Amino acid sequence: MSDKGLRPRGLVKSALVGLALGVGVMPAQAQQQEQPPALVEIAEANAEMMAPQAYMPGTVISRNDSRISAEIAGRVVWVAPEGTFLKEGEVVAEIDDRNPRLALARSKSQIKRLEARISYLRSDLQRVRELAANNNVPPSRLEEAESTLLMTEEELSQARVAAEQAEVDLDRTKVRAPFPGRVVERLAQAGEYSSPGRQIARLVDTEHLEVSAQAPVTLSRMLADGQSVVLKRDTEVIDTNIRAIVPVGDALSRTMEIRVTVPSGGHYVVGGAVQIGVPASAPKQVVSVPRDALVLRNDGTYVFRVKEDNTAERMLVTTGAATGGRVAIVGGIESGDRVVVRGGERLRPGQAVQLRDGETQTASSR
Repeated sequence: MSDKGLRPRGLVKSALVGLALGVGVMPAQAQQQEQPPALVEIAEANAEMMAPQAYMPGTVISRNDSRISAEIAGRVVWVAPEGTFLKEGEVVAEIDDRNPRLALARSKSQIKRLEARISYLRSDLQRVRELAANNNVPPSRLEEAESTLLMTEEELSQARVAAEQAEVDLDRTKVRAPFPGRVVERLAQAGEYSSPGRQIARLVDTEHLEVSAQAPVTLSRMLADGQSVVLKRDTEVIDTNIRAIVPVGDALSRTMEIRVTVPSGGHYVVGGAVQIGVPASAPKQVVSVPRDALVLRNDGTYVFRVKEDNTAERMLVTTGAATGGRVAIVGGIESGDRVVVRGGERLRPGQAVQLRDGETQTASSR
């Protein structure tokens, strides 16, 4: 076969190979332009004063945690089971009330007897006064009648005090909750004998909570009542404030106690472990971004900045101080830059973005 017969077939084969290679080496930029815009949410980087945070362990505690004691002697009849929620004034435990009831009945009987006695003595005193006016009885008889009436009236006053005391003792047989809370421990059981001051049950207020933490005394100049701090639990970071500082340092640990407010609705458990972030030094001017703008990778921490043509630019940053939901960063981000806070996990450098609020500005539309 001649060379002229082979030449066209070889040319076709070469052209096909070249076309395949041309498709395989398509520039990466052309591939990225073919990708649809990524749907993201953005926020602005801000310049603000921020101080480095020093984290210290804290424990969730209740502002009302009491061991309820008996105020009267007697046999324990009933104690609320563990886990029972009680409102303020509801019964925590009951003590045998037979003796106070008998004492109250005896005092009431004494009151009735003395009231009848006084009624008679007042009538008798009236008769003696009439007789004394006519000189039919000696003056001593009148004095005796007046004295007997006065002493009997004092006995009536004492009987009424005894009745009131019996009512108080009777009410004390019902050990009541001084604040709303849950019974977490029964310290006495039914059938045991209780004396005044004996602990009956432990009651904990699970609604009004706060965090107790030990801060170094060297930070005392940085801290104040009402100051904003950070409460960290696992990956959750919440802004809160210092309720009170106990300005008394421990001589061994060189720490002082601070009490931090727990935000409502956080489902915190008494005894739970948290961390408290407080300022470790004076605040400095920094550029901060929302914590959600950080993209963590094995080779570093990145932030996607949205350029003027609405394409994403990946910036390697170094994180610094943090306050609540914002973090100080260093690495090319300036105040006023738009950064991606949602949708950056799968975003690629140079990819066009579309804002979630409906505003669309891509490089192709400009």
